[in-house]
Amino acid sequence: MHIAFDLSFTHTEGRWARQGSWVGRDFPDVRMFMELAQTAERAGVDMLFFGDGSGIPDTWRGSIAPAVEWGIQWPRHDMAPVIAAMSTVTSSIGFGLTYSSTFMHPFYVARLLNSLDHVTSGRIAFNVVTSTRSADAANYGYDELLEHDLRYERMEEFIDVCQALWGSVAPDAIVRDRDSGRFADPTKVAAIDHRGRFFTVKGPLPAVPSPQISPVLVQAGNSPRGIAASARFADVVFGFGANLGGQQRHRRMLDEALVAEGREPADVGILWATQVIVGRTEDEARTRRAEVLDFWDEEAVGAFLSHNTGYDLSGLPASFLLGDLRDRIHAAQASQSGLVARLVAEHGDGYRMDRAEFFEHGWKSATGIDHTLTGDPAGIADALEENFAATGARGGYMLSSPLGMPSGFDDIAELLLPELGRRGALAPRYAGRTLRENLTP
Repeated sequence: MHIAFDLSFTHTEGRWARQGSWVGRDFPDVRMFMELAQTAERAGVDMLFFGDGSGIPDTWRGSIAPAVEWGIQWPRHDMAPVIAAMSTVTSSIGFGLTYSSTFMHPFYVARLLNSLDHVTSGRIAFNVVTSTRSADAANYGYDELLEHDLRYERMEEFIDVCQALWGSVAPDAIVRDRDSGRFADPTKVAAIDHRGRFFTVKGPLPAVPSPQISPVLVQAGNSPRGIAASARFADVVFGFGANLGGQQRHRRMLDEALVAEGREPADVGILWATQVIVGRTEDEARTRRAEVLDFWDEEAVGAFLSHNTGYDLSGLPASFLLGDLRDRIHAAQASQSGLVARLVAEHGDGYRMDRAEFFEHGWKSATGIDHTLTGDPAGIADALEENFAATGARGGYMLSSPLGMPSGFDDIAELLLPELGRRGALAPRYAGRTLRENLTP
């Protein structure tokens, strides 16, 4: 199995205040990330991953106040400069960066990622997302979100343009002939002349081809339309953990979609999002788990869930049918995955749920307890190995920690990964030169 660390939320949802967190430093001090990168590389972690969002959550009650007060999903900085800094103190570990195909322009993103791939010597992954949050949309001048499937059409064209730009300068185009002064062969540099539904881009990319040419492409959609997009272009898929049946269904649907695209299912792994609280003993781990649960109240939970769903859940009636809630979310062009989708899959469309029960589930989702493995290294390693086998043994885990920064990740690196290594459960350690060579078959 491959292992990535999800560093998207090392300072939000109360993590900044936990025991041993950000001691002597405050987010976004780059030195904290540089030190963690070195620790993770020593442990053989394949990739450090940063999700992103560009709006302060305002869906819950139509206000940013709860998110600002409790640090829910904010602040969020562009982590590209942090990745550049981390790359200077490491040599093998990869870095995943997120940009939205719904709001960004492919020429800008293709050029930026080309530069970062040079800076990191071929260690960049691009997590391309469609955006479901009104707070993000408003910052890019959108009054409302694009329809769900249309966002995926735009994503696919976005990636088509990026790939054309990354291929617009042939790998052997740069000759650098000092005697003649000839820098490149113009017959190997060509415009892409793209004219599509969403983008018009002449090209070529005004850049030297990077070590990987294209960064590793990551995609996280788990709706049928999102899975179809993954099958078309993703090198690695980011999947949601917690529910084995849901994981197996995602793997099965992805395999079918890959075959339909003429691709080999064995070539595309899924990194399952999994939160870990590891202690030297089970009692120590359970004590740390209790600290996480103390933070949340309904305002914090509501701000978290509404932002990630893209739908204001503050107006939920005393009781409702899960199918009706799902349909209202769908009509709002909001996220069709996440908590509500999981509840529908578990209980069915016709299940009547009351508000208190919903927020009990929501509290577990917001804390991540519903997909957290808690225990000593041997117990967590047992669970990961069992789950890995049951989900197809292709890919691995995107591990996150609800504990202090960097102590929660240090424990994973220093306690859990050596246990997995002793069992022979981890993929070969940095066998290749680039992230693509290390992370994909």
